[in-house]
Amino acid sequence: MFRTILASIAALASATGCMSGAQHRADVHDDAVARLTVGTVQREIRVGLTGAEVVDVLGAPNVVTTDADRNETWVYDKVATESVHSSSSAGVAALILGAGGDAGGAGVGTLGRSAGATARTQRTLTIVIRFGADARVREFSYRASQF
Repeated sequence: MFRTILASIAALASATGCMSGAQHRADVHDDAVARLTVGTVQREIRVGLTGAEVVDVLGAPNVVTTDADRNETWVYDKVATESVHSSSSAGVAALILGAGGDAGGAGVGTLGRSAGATARTQRTLTIVIRFGADARVREFSYRASQF
């Protein structure tokens, strides 16, 4: 009987386990969400586009200014902060049989382990688009950082 109980406990302990912190992060991190990226700017924005075409690709700008010649400059300033926390734990209650003691030599103990991860990432992307007198993109620049 004692061996059967120990074998059952061992089987249960090996069947339940903890995920690593990296596995938790992968479970909650979603790369499928469309984001405004440097790649989008490099692929889609080019000299000669109209304002409407730029809006189709990047959306509305954060800031629009006009110079002395009434040419517009559009600024996109995006900041994204991702904070992820994930944890798990697993445990097994074990019945320990022995001799002596007030409880007749029997006791209950808990064996367990846990794992978790927390990650915070911040990204910035600033895009500046200058339009010419013909209301088309004359030049553009961008700067990205991640920390």
